[in-house]
Amino acid sequence: MSSDAFLFALFLVAVVNTSRYISTLRTLLAVMRECDPLLYQQVDGRGFFSSQGNVSKQIRLFHYIRSEQYKKHHDPVFMAKCIKVRKLFVLASTFVIAFFISIFAVAFLGY
Repeated sequence: MSSDAFLFALFLVAVVNTSRYISTLRTLLAVMRECDPLLYQQVDGRGFFSSQGNVSKQIRLFHYIRSEQYKKHHDPVFMAKCIKVRKLFVLASTFVIAFFISIFAVAFLGY
């Protein structure tokens, strides 16, 4: 198997998982708007994916999910979406990091 085919396959897997993560994050924001409007405003739900989005508020959602504060929430659908977002973030991040490490290995180490 050539290194180009390996990099291309790894890139495709990383893109698919990243798009799954973003899609699930969008559905989480939609569920959040209905079940917890205060949290939705705190994480800048309306402007989350816009160019004028407030990064500090977006990081607040990251810390909310990372510290698993959603486990205290009353809505099981919201909790399930948070768990899925957390898992997909880890998966997408892992594949993106593996892709960049593979590029380094192919380009500089000659594998």
